Amino acid sequence: MKIICGTSNPELCKEIVKFLKIKPADILIKTFADKEIYVRIKEDVRGKDVFIVQSTNSNDNILELLIMIDAAKRASASRITAVIPYYGYARQDRKAEPREPITAKLIANLITIAGANRVLTVDLHAPQIQGFFDIPLDDVWAFPIFVKYFKKENLDNLVVVSPDAGGVKRALHLTKRLDADVAMIHKKRSEHNKIDEMTIVGDVENKNVIIYDDMIDTAGTICKAAEYIKELGAKKVFLCATHALFSGEAINKLKECKADKVVVTNTLPSIKNEKIEVIDLSYLIATAIRNIHENRSVSTLDKQLLEQPNSE
Repeated sequence: MKIICGTSNPELCKEIVKFLKIKPADILIKTFADKEIYVRIKEDVRGKDVFIVQSTNSNDNILELLIMIDAAKRASASRITAVIPYYGYARQDRKAEPREPITAKLIANLITIAGANRVLTVDLHAPQIQGFFDIPLDDVWAFPIFVKYFKKENLDNLVVVSPDAGGVKRALHLTKRLDADVAMIHKKRSEHNKIDEMTIVGDVENKNVIIYDDMIDTAGTICKAAEYIKELGAKKVFLCATHALFSGEAINKLKECKADKVVVTNTLPSIKNEKIEVIDLSYLIATAIRNIHENRSVSTLDKQLLEQPNSE
């Protein structure tokens, strides 16, 4: 097995290889003056099971991933797995308006054509993206990590709130393990990243509330949701998401947000402060990599993680 680390999240990759007790493959990645990306794998990968760790949260990261896959393919790797902790462009998964692209499918095509044999990712924004790939895809869930975190908080009268109808199934994973109720926010939008009206389906008065989503981007919507739920009489409000994109003024918005705590994972490089808690999921990804390498099940990882007494 060889682990190749891209530049999207070197700290996460460092933790993954530490758990697996192997050294990352020696690789040279640089950008020329004209912004072209150059990659050279500096050790033998012929016949090896290669895992390339790289999120696709920027156009440069996508191109870098494709080039690394091509380099491994041309070096005769036996199998190439693209390990994508955060799959970018996942929100462009359908045509909502005429003449729009389905970019999530385009990225899937590019990864496949580049030469990947398999994909491992964490908490896809939309489950149907699995069907965009003509190669096997493992979408592992981060919710067991959040279950462990909130069990330590010992919260009573707990409600897990989905920020939209599409996230209710995701929220139910938490409610089942935390013995909590579920609620949902209904939003009316006039344009992207702008909320005109917000209503809640469910009871949050005098409850401890977890607003659970797959990502926090600009943080405007989720902070408005926290303020709205506080106005409805909630005691404590936690914002919880797997992917901390934190675009634009998100950090400042979260600092001023009415939420008591923001809990995210390290699928992307993120800032930790007095309000933002970053949970490490290198154990989850590393275990999935090991299971794939050993041709063992990945679908049982959530049970495996919940039963693990200490995943640090």
